[in-house]
Amino acid sequence: KNNVPVLLDGFVCTAAAAPLARLHPTGLAHTIAAHVSAEAGHRRLLEALGLPPLLDLGMRLGEGSGACLAVNIVRSALECHARMASFAEAGVSEK
Repeated sequence: KNNVPVLLDGFVCTAAAAPLARLHPTGLAHTIAAHVSAEAGHRRLLEALGLPPLLDLGMRLGEGSGACLAVNIVRSALECHARMASFAEAGVSEK
């Protein structure tokens, strides 16, 4: 209800969230795949869930390393969305 984004980090985390997609069609609506890991099956699982990864760096480090990188991308995107001026506000001509 609050539209808070949730970052999935790695295969185990994604596998844990997968049953929710089966139980509730919009259960993962605010979920973002931080990255696709090098672990077997992770890419296929993300594809099955319809979650494109933000990063594809071949990582298999653990410790939330994918989410640590992805959270800054998400924060930057949210700042741009919230603070960027429209063409009209910035005085940009449509010509």
